[in-house]
Amino acid sequence: MYKKIIVPIAMDQLEHGESVLRIAEKLIDEGGEIILLNVVEDLNAYAQGYMIVDFPLEMIEESRKHAVKTLEALKTKHGIKGRIEIRTGGAAGTINALAEEENADLVIIASHRPGLIDYFIGSTASRVVSHCPCAVLVDR
Repeated sequence: MYKKIIVPIAMDQLEHGESVLRIAEKLIDEGGEIILLNVVEDLNAYAQGYMIVDFPLEMIEESRKHAVKTLEALKTKHGIKGRIEIRTGGAAGTINALAEEENADLVIIASHRPGLIDYFIGSTASRVVSHCPCAVLVDR
C-alpha cells in the first residue's frame, strides 16, 4: 500500500476524478495521506508566439476558488482526511513537480481516449507517466 497518493482532478472531468479518488481510498495505508490536486492551467504560458492572449487575473482566481470549493465537497463526500492543493501552470509539469516535492509514492490520474488534438500536443496522462518521479496508475 501507499503512504502518500496524489490525485489530480480536472474540474471538467469530475466523474473521472471521483473514480480515481475511490481507487486512492482503497490503496492508501492507514494514516496515509491523499492529496487532491487541481491545476489551473496558465493559458498565457501557451501563447509562445502563436497567439497573444491575456487572461485576467480575476478569471484565474475564480477558477482557483471554484476548484477549492469543489474539492472540499469531494473530500467531505468521501471522508478523505487528506488535503487540497491548487496550483497554477501546465498540468503535467505541475503534477510531476508536486510528486517530487511531496516525495509521493503514487500518482493516480484519470485518462480519456485520445482525440486528434492529443496526437499534436500529447495528453497530460502520458506526460505524467513519462516524467513522474514516482509510480503512476492511469485509470481509463
